[in-house]
Amino acid sequence: MSTWKNDPAHSRLGFVARHLGITDIYGRFADAALTVEAAREDLTDAVFTLTAQTAGIDTRVPPRDEHLRSADFFAVGQFPELRFTSSVVHLGPDRTGTVTGALSLHGVTREMTFDLCVSNQVTNPMNQKPTISFKVSGAFKRSDFGIGPSIPAAIVGDVVRVTADMECAPA
Repeated sequence: MSTWKNDPAHSRLGFVARHLGITDIYGRFADAALTVEAAREDLTDAVFTLTAQTAGIDTRVPPRDEHLRSADFFAVGQFPELRFTSSVVHLGPDRTGTVTGALSLHGVTREMTFDLCVSNQVTNPMNQKPTISFKVSGAFKRSDFGIGPSIPAAIVGDVVRVTADMECAPA
């Protein structure tokens, strides 16, 4: 069994939501962590566990971040963590595919499927460790998770696009 963990300095869990139907607002979760456990070298049996503390939301606008942490959106005091745990990985010979699993956010858990791209393994010239990256991307509806129910989609879009870019080394 091999276990890979992300390097926080070279990893990002980001999101994009539409504002007023005219512009995209970008943000991230400052402390996203990914663990990948697999017995098979082709990673088809991998289990991905991605977590982040919701209080770590960062859109580079402190008043907006505080609003997002409030009961109007993430209610971070009540729901401090988001978590995705995979159940199925489909990965083709080109190292792209999908990852399906349970996304738990705001007290709601739903099965989601995201696109997956896995880099080739290299030796990091800085630390001489094997290194690989995982890119997971897709979208979900915030209304499916009860996030911002009183905020109309005309103000903050219902569809939230997410991308996790995670550089990992053996744990």
